[in-house]
Amino acid sequence: MRNSIQPVVAVFDAKPYDRDFLAPAFRRSGLEGRYLPSRLSAETVRLAEGAQAVCVFVHDDLSAEVVGELARMGVGIAALRCAGFNNVDLRAAHGRLHVVRVPAYSPHAVAEHAMAMVLTLNRKTHRAWLRTRDSNFALQGLLGFDLHSKTLGLVGAGRIGRAMAAIGRGFGMRVLVSDPFLDSAWATSAGVEGVTLDRLYEESDIISLHCPLTSETQGMIHAAAIARMKRGVMLINTGRGKLIDTRALLAGLKSGRIGAAGLDVYEEEERYFFEDFSASGIDDDVLARLTTFPNVLITSHQAFFTREAMEAIAATTAANLKAYFDGGPLPNEICLRCARDGDACPRAGARCF
Repeated sequence: MRNSIQPVVAVFDAKPYDRDFLAPAFRRSGLEGRYLPSRLSAETVRLAEGAQAVCVFVHDDLSAEVVGELARMGVGIAALRCAGFNNVDLRAAHGRLHVVRVPAYSPHAVAEHAMAMVLTLNRKTHRAWLRTRDSNFALQGLLGFDLHSKTLGLVGAGRIGRAMAAIGRGFGMRVLVSDPFLDSAWATSAGVEGVTLDRLYEESDIISLHCPLTSETQGMIHAAAIARMKRGVMLINTGRGKLIDTRALLAGLKSGRIGAAGLDVYEEEERYFFEDFSASGIDDDVLARLTTFPNVLITSHQAFFTREAMEAIAATTAANLKAYFDGGPLPNEICLRCARDGDACPRAGARCF
């Protein structure tokens, strides 16, 4: 460390399992964690007073107002314990706050969860489990289909998309991939076919989303896109909720164009996901409507949640913070000018400011 004082990290939106994994990683790196159950926002930012760093998650707010207040307090770095950073105002952070992330933890965790959703929806194991608990052993309504020889369409061929492609190929599926930066050498070696998005929509029996949320991909699953899909297509989203226009999804489910949907993310999930509303219920009419469909499976942004992924997230987060306090390069820093990780930035991992 640059000085003998143990740096304090204010960990926002900290659940018991976050502390279980972060605390030992922080101790090994000479960091002191202050674990706060509240999400970071303009109303809670004052809780970071006295800390030199904040550690945040997907639903924490790093808007211009919050960034400005953190900088005023002397907080020098925000460590995202996730890959996405669409909750960060990069323009406001430039010159005031370093922002680091965990670009990869366990692509297998997310891909395996996506395939678990496919298997559950197809073979209806969730419904069968409920039936047998009620001593109902009838098979009517539980008919599925062989995955072998079906077409799996993957939107995005990053680490998670590639892991999902390998799983699909393992089931004997034909795999189509749409990605503007597709590595043709990888596609050939993996036995997958690169196609346009329209062709993927038209030919896939199952479509799984593994692309980042950008201005180009936001709402990409809209009414016109759904209309191009095979009737009865299964749609899986373990990426970002806003990739899907949820009202268009509802219409597709009601018409039968979409035969099943597995959603680990939701457009307005920050209001509900990771919290318990079993006693009070929810007032989001769209989400409530989705939960009534027997062919819709919703999980609460759970795809990343494996022991291996949590260990990797904690280790990388602690290493990111230690590198900052040691004054070294920050390879996982998001360049606040080009919005790329330090190693991919033209300045080769130099500090953003």
